[in-house]
Amino acid sequence: MRTPIKIYLSVLVLTTMVLTAGCKKFLEKDLQGTLTQQSFPESPSDALLATNATYESLREWYYNAGGYPIFDIMSDDARKGSNPNDQTSTIGPYDVFTHTPTSDGLDRYWNALYVGVKRANVVIEKIPDITMDGNLKTRYIAEAKFIRGSIYFDFVRAWGGVPLVTTTEPPLKLGRASETEVYNLIISDLNYAVEHLPLKSEYQGADLGRATKGAAQAMLARVYLFRHDFPNAEKFALDVIKSNQYGLEAQFVDANGVNGNNGEESVFEVGAIQSEGTESGGNQYANTQGVRGTPNRGWGFSRPTISLRNFYTPGDPRYRGTVINLKDTIDGIVILGDGSTPDITYDDQGNIIEIECYSRKVWVPGDNTVTQWGHHRRIIRYADVLLMAAEALNENNKPSEALVYLNMVRERARQGNPNILPDIATTDKQELSNFIFNERRQELAMEGWRFWDLVRTGRAAQVLGSLGFVAGKHELLPIPQSEIDISQGSLTQNPNW
Repeated sequence: MRTPIKIYLSVLVLTTMVLTAGCKKFLEKDLQGTLTQQSFPESPSDALLATNATYESLREWYYNAGGYPIFDIMSDDARKGSNPNDQTSTIGPYDVFTHTPTSDGLDRYWNALYVGVKRANVVIEKIPDITMDGNLKTRYIAEAKFIRGSIYFDFVRAWGGVPLVTTTEPPLKLGRASETEVYNLIISDLNYAVEHLPLKSEYQGADLGRATKGAAQAMLARVYLFRHDFPNAEKFALDVIKSNQYGLEAQFVDANGVNGNNGEESVFEVGAIQSEGTESGGNQYANTQGVRGTPNRGWGFSRPTISLRNFYTPGDPRYRGTVINLKDTIDGIVILGDGSTPDITYDDQGNIIEIECYSRKVWVPGDNTVTQWGHHRRIIRYADVLLMAAEALNENNKPSEALVYLNMVRERARQGNPNILPDIATTDKQELSNFIFNERRQELAMEGWRFWDLVRTGRAAQVLGSLGFVAGKHELLPIPQSEIDISQGSLTQNPNW
């Protein structure tokens, strides 16, 4: 296993310092909730703590779409999962697009993202005034800008235009910026990160897992794909590929597993340690989705659908690297599942609509739920970069070049078996586009991208319409009603909500 990221420095210490700065003037505070930074950060050690706190934001449970993987659940890759009665009224609506502006989790997701923005702003605004090594100062700011840009990309995909907070002391009332304005900030932040962050190979030891130049380039490629700016998407994806900093894990299961933590395929991941509690370095993302029952590895939410199970080409090793079935044996453990969950669920006509199974991509070896807290969530994998490059090249009428990167992904997927997953050869633009789109599902299923791939390519209504998706509405989440209420008219709701 590669050395895990060590950016778990005392957020408790950081929090104490911030609170201490504010508490001594508690009676003098003009407004509850006003951000106070009078005495933090001031020193080089403070700068490190503040920068590490931006990474800690990514491990917050609520950062993961309010705690539950709702974007997988809203796609055709996953159902609510867990016990049939568990969170039916809160998470269940996302499964069938009956969620509303007051639905559970929306406010938590919104607030968690802004906590991350606030922490990044502390670094960006305060660290320039600290007397310290100039190169390290610039790197810290670039790390914070990478994270702020990434978080605003989460924001704009989920809600469209949102208030832009770029200072530690924003005005009390902020209206929604346009999507273009949000994207302009994202691109500016990520370009700064590209210019000032080191290559992955320049990090060693405890710094492994920090944001890199390649991570910023890959995130820009992703942003430009969403903007349908295929020339720029091609440029930045190829910059990552040509950097020779990354490769594909030999075994597909390691691309998201512990053997690949901070490995060659990891372009950016959220590091964690096997400790229960975000404040002590853990991440509950995998515990939320872990096998329910026997072995007890978690809550079992976000269960692979029949559609996804049937989508894989027969014999594709990625199926077993994505889906855990009952009676599978993993690391010597037999998966028996949850006794109160039906092994197979049927509709009124006798059709199978759900099979008890779980996501293999969040499995962590161990014998208890705490080990699941050590899962390193992959935000960007090299396989994704290769597929982004293939998509952009094809859109830019370079099908032969696109095939190179598509077939690299398929070659790894076949795991040396020449009888499956043959290379794609077509240069017809639409046919190749469909192959790349389908390959993304097989490669990246249960990693949070299927819903967004359907939306950005205009396929969502066709694929998800039978599940309740309404074009012109469900491409975005509703603004949390609580946020609209407290904004006193500054925030307006998304269309058709």
